[in-house]
Amino acid sequence: MREQIAQPHGWLQILLPLVIFGVIMAIRAPRLMRLRPLNIDRLWIVPAIYCGVVALIFVQRPPSVTGWGIAALGLLAGAALGWQRGKTMRIEHDLATGQLMQKGSIWAIVFIAVLFALKTISQNEGSALHLDVTLLIDGLAALSLGVFSAQRLEMYLRATRLMKSAQV
Repeated sequence: MREQIAQPHGWLQILLPLVIFGVIMAIRAPRLMRLRPLNIDRLWIVPAIYCGVVALIFVQRPPSVTGWGIAALGLLAGAALGWQRGKTMRIEHDLATGQLMQKGSIWAIVFIAVLFALKTISQNEGSALHLDVTLLIDGLAALSLGVFSAQRLEMYLRATRLMKSAQV
């Protein structure tokens, strides 16, 4: 008779990813809070890569009709959240160099931390709450795509307006 190996469950399954995320954010936060160059020609790269990831998720495990509805809602909610996150990013035009500069805000970091915590908890506790984990993954993947895309779109539009006003 084969013994079944118990998978780690409970608080460790939730706490470990959150601690790892916290350490990574603690390391990255000072860099995110510094003024650094913004290249608006590259803002499309992260959303394009993540769009490919989400497409791969949907191709490997096509959503049901309900799944598509949840994904659409997730995309819309993510777009709204991403737009707000994009607005928290400070963008300046350095008149001396003509370069656009960006600086993250503490609210952008807190925003990402809260989204990551919600995603981790919902994925780990979804089945315990009798939720369809597949629907959660579809919705959260689309939500993330909406956040990344709308944030960068908002930053692009604001940066181009800033460049045009500097040329006048």
